[in-house]
Amino acid sequence: MDEEDFAVSYNDVDFCLKLREKGYLIVYNPYIELIHYESKTRGYEITPEKQERFDKEANNFKIKWKNVLEKGDIYSNINFSKERANCTIETKK
Repeated sequence: MDEEDFAVSYNDVDFCLKLREKGYLIVYNPYIELIHYESKTRGYEITPEKQERFDKEANNFKIKWKNVLEKGDIYSNINFSKERANCTIETKK
């Protein structure tokens, strides 16, 4: 994992994209249950310092994976909105 550019945020997604870049596939198994307690150990980005770090890592991610982000998620349902993360059905065509 890239501890320099993604010390806290985006490191998992960066890692998965690096695997894809090397030709590996990430396999989904619906029978496995994982529990991820988001922000449990590090807390939320509510201080100016944490928000600044998060913004920097978000920018690093956008720069590093610009080409991938511009192509879009090949597994995303084309009927879902690209503007929201809640799987809203796209109404404008």
